[in-house]
Amino acid sequence: MAVSAEILEALRGISTATLTIQMLKSHGLRTRAVADVRPISPTNCRFVGIASTLRYVPAREDLWHEAVLDSPANPTSDLIETMPPGNVLVIDMGGSSAGGALGDILVARLIARGVAGVVADGPMRDAGPLGTMSLAIWSKGCTAPPSFCGLLAVDRDVTVGCGGVLVRPGDVIVADEDGPIVIPQHLAEELARAGLEQERMEAWIKARVEAGASTRGLYPPGDAALAEYRAAVDS
Repeated sequence: MAVSAEILEALRGISTATLTIQMLKSHGLRTRAVADVRPISPTNCRFVGIASTLRYVPAREDLWHEAVLDSPANPTSDLIETMPPGNVLVIDMGGSSAGGALGDILVARLIARGVAGVVADGPMRDAGPLGTMSLAIWSKGCTAPPSFCGLLAVDRDVTVGCGGVLVRPGDVIVADEDGPIVIPQHLAEELARAGLEQERMEAWIKARVEAGASTRGLYPPGDAALAEYRAAVDS
């Protein structure tokens, strides 16, 4: 089932902190935050989009010809040229730092095609240029060598692991200053609805606390606080 543009837009207004607590409370999902990645540019780190996936495995010396970008066996170029605009490229590098997955030229192409963002559990290349470009990227830092120094791209649009998180094509990726998270596709609509309600309630709670109220019975809200909140919302 596809995730609508309206749901994606709603998720854009919900923090990853809220979404992760909703997944934990409602579905027991504890492992939805991609670990050990950081933004190339801390001021350009937000996006929401549908996952398109790319999978790497460790390189093997006799297969080096399959690892170069123009090899028909390498799925990277085909994915970059065909993934839908607005999607997020999620790259499973097995946490390896042997080489950088993307440099400024491939990122320029992703920007031209309207890709929303990139999440990789390995490094990028061309840190200087990438830091000034408009595409938000979360990765395991940057490195000089190309990916084929130690990695082989072998598949696209398959289930992958990225930063300790299972990602299926079609899942929703949300990233903000706290990092990228992965929302299972079938939960996106429910989480958008519940997340917006939590954001509204917490904005009301925060305003009360800033006005001098104690957090006791207010955060988390007890029955009295919930009743007061509902009365304020309904008025």
